[in-house]
Amino acid sequence: MFKKVMIHTKKWIKFIVLFCIAAFLIVSTIAFLYKPTYCVLINGEEVGYTGDRTALQHKINDYIEKGEEENKNIAFVQVENLPEYKLCLLKKNVVTNDEEIYSKIKEQGVTYYRYYGIEENEEEKLYISSFEEAENVVKTLKDKDSTNVENISIVEKYQTEIKELVSTEEAISKLYIEKPGVVKTEEKTETKIPSNSNKYETKGTVNTSFKTSTAKANIGISFIRPVSGIITSRFGASSTIRKSSHKGLDIATSAGTPILAASTGTVTFSGYKGSYGNMIVLSHGNGIQTYYAHCNKLTVSTGTKVLQGQTIATVGSTGNSTGPHLHFEVRVNGVAYNPQNYVY
Repeated sequence: MFKKVMIHTKKWIKFIVLFCIAAFLIVSTIAFLYKPTYCVLINGEEVGYTGDRTALQHKINDYIEKGEEENKNIAFVQVENLPEYKLCLLKKNVVTNDEEIYSKIKEQGVTYYRYYGIEENEEEKLYISSFEEAENVVKTLKDKDSTNVENISIVEKYQTEIKELVSTEEAISKLYIEKPGVVKTEEKTETKIPSNSNKYETKGTVNTSFKTSTAKANIGISFIRPVSGIITSRFGASSTIRKSSHKGLDIATSAGTPILAASTGTVTFSGYKGSYGNMIVLSHGNGIQTYYAHCNKLTVSTGTKVLQGQTIATVGSTGNSTGPHLHFEVRVNGVAYNPQNYVY
């Protein structure tokens, strides 16, 4: 009996050894002939292969953030269709084509430039490179007691073509209107500046459907990122799928990703809202609200008090949406502000 058991055991050992040798030979053959590679798809279409998806995506992200032009007025590059990656095994003689894939991304990229228009009575008069320069123009007009200073406003613009920009000195020269009867010395006028002459408005691109502002309002609270992902559409951008410029941020990430409350607040809306799809609105007091749109599942109801970092929904693609992402807005007294002034 013992002898039979030993024979049977030896057979199993021999089988296991042969199986391990065979498995080793198969793995070695695959490793010799094939290499792990990522198949790259854009909008569902296979466009090539990359051996290092992290490096390729990092290069694409840099392009979206900064563009490739040496121009300080580039705000961002909008790319509608980002690549997807699928792991596959290819023969070692198959050549990857990272540069070709990157070129295809650039072909669909739309560069947006940021500049600042100075308006008089809501009519654009001229354009300045930076907000600091535009602000200095308005301040100088106030100091010089220009008659039109109360009607001057600064408008941050995002356009695919940049306007002709002027210097600070040229802007002041073109905008300044001297009050009649003012007696000047070499350095300053003797006329007292009216107490209300320091009122000028900083606002965002005007449109007919909603108010926006690109100024950084002092809201008195801090936000955390509701999700981590890739920003695919920024505040103020235009698109073929929306009628007006974008009033929030689109952050692409996988469907079902938990969405966190950016700050402590009360749910004032939880439900379906037209093009927003499934949406949560949080009120944080003092007129401050955050919007979370295109959600899949809503996990909190109207009237619920939530804490910062609490899960309030999951990422989806409901409403006017081309893929899973979170549309995130920051509003103060009904005016949409650029979320990147506070988070991301």
